[in-house]
Amino acid sequence: MEYVVIFITAPDEEEAARIARTIVEERLAGCVNIIKGVRSIYSWEGKVEDEDEVLMVVKTKKTLFSAVEKRVKELHSYSVPEIISIPLIEGSEEYLKWLKHELMR
Repeated sequence: MEYVVIFITAPDEEEAARIARTIVEERLAGCVNIIKGVRSIYSWEGKVEDEDEVLMVVKTKKTLFSAVEKRVKELHSYSVPEIISIPLIEGSEEYLKWLKHELMR
């Protein structure tokens, strides 16, 4: 079973927590960490933006990425939310066993 970490930014902790709680309750993610104090500088519609955001770090299976992406887009206030995935190369056996148990089959 291949696992991934998905990074998702949100405008504030409240929205991130709402999204995180939903995808964990729906067993699309085993765990979501919310990191406050992220400063994002990016280009949007021809302007350079400089905004405070929060970062969600989502642990899940690679096969659930599409379902996570779809659900986040339904819940997110951004028209184009950042939803990017990186492979989880290794992890402790106990943690990965727990993660497998927590995710939808």
